[in-house]
Amino acid sequence: MATTTATITINSADLTGDSLALSQTATLTTAGFLTGLTQTTGVGRKTTSSTSANTLFASANYTADAANKIYIKNTSSSATEYITLTVGTQDVGRLYAGDWAFLPWDASADFKYTPSVPTSLTVEYMLIFE
Repeated sequence: MATTTATITINSADLTGDSLALSQTATLTTAGFLTGLTQTTGVGRKTTSSTSANTLFASANYTADAANKIYIKNTSSSATEYITLTVGTQDVGRLYAGDWAFLPWDASADFKYTPSVPTSLTVEYMLIFE
């Protein structure tokens, strides 16, 4: 059984009135079981040069209603460049330069991203799935 853990730590001395220190760890398991997720796309990079939507993961290639996890990062260093994340037709949010996300994906609709600029923009990504 594969064992994969994900940890996020958020620290700030001045975000709230008090200092903030959050840390959470989760073991990634299949839907409804304690069996570890066993497959991954590996870490990849994709560079685009248009503002068209790009399908990163097609739902037809994965099990729907599964406990899939996506990591995605906007590697740009320009503060004005962002990517918009979309699942099906629903915008999920934006990742600005250097931002990243780790989110669940049930594979019921395609996972896409759309760059804000028509110049070269690279995203780093990985899918851990059942």
